[in-house]
Amino acid sequence: MISIPYLFGVLAGTPRLSHILLFIAWLFFYLASYPMLQALKRKKQRAYLLKFTVIYGVIAILAMIYPLIVKPDLFYFGIPLILLLSVNIWHVKHKSERAIFNDFCAILIFSLGGAASYLLGGGGWNLEMLTIVIYNFIYFMGTAFFVKTIFRERGKAVWKNTALIYHVLILLVPWILGQPWMILPFLYPLIRTFLFSGKSMRPMKAGIMEIIGTLQFIIISWLVY
Repeated sequence: MISIPYLFGVLAGTPRLSHILLFIAWLFFYLASYPMLQALKRKKQRAYLLKFTVIYGVIAILAMIYPLIVKPDLFYFGIPLILLLSVNIWHVKHKSERAIFNDFCAILIFSLGGAASYLLGGGGWNLEMLTIVIYNFIYFMGTAFFVKTIFRERGKAVWKNTALIYHVLILLVPWILGQPWMILPFLYPLIRTFLFSGKSMRPMKAGIMEIIGTLQFIIISWLVY
């Protein structure tokens, strides 16, 4: 999930060698956040986990230096990222990590990676940046709803119906944004949800379906965006 929005932004702009460094920074910031959040739950392992937070954080900062020199505006992404991460921290402390709003914030963090890579590739703070975030966000939120219907919330009609309605409604988004061909990458998750939501499924099968879904999403988006 972390790489697809980023790649979307790279393809929407102009690919540069500095994108490699920015991705390394982006990846290691994510890796640093995971043990940090786990440390909030596991007091006995806190020192051990925070050690990895520091290591990954240092790597991320070092990788971020050159992209920031090239595009200082990247610094502004730190503001929403800190705010969204604070929401994740709140949910961890209240033992509600599986809340849909927590998923909402986590997916929005990943989606902002697409905006950052687009900006580094010569893009601006414009409508196209917003559409990059929107398309990635609505796609992966659909995945979050679908996964809930086949695992934790399986058998609950409200979640199944929510997932089905959501996947129908998001087809309106490309039309609203004036890009009707962008409906195409959202057809696969729509069909998947109608066929399999609410049914028992092995994690491996769900994972394979998600890999197929993300690949078709980025490939079709690249062709029609």
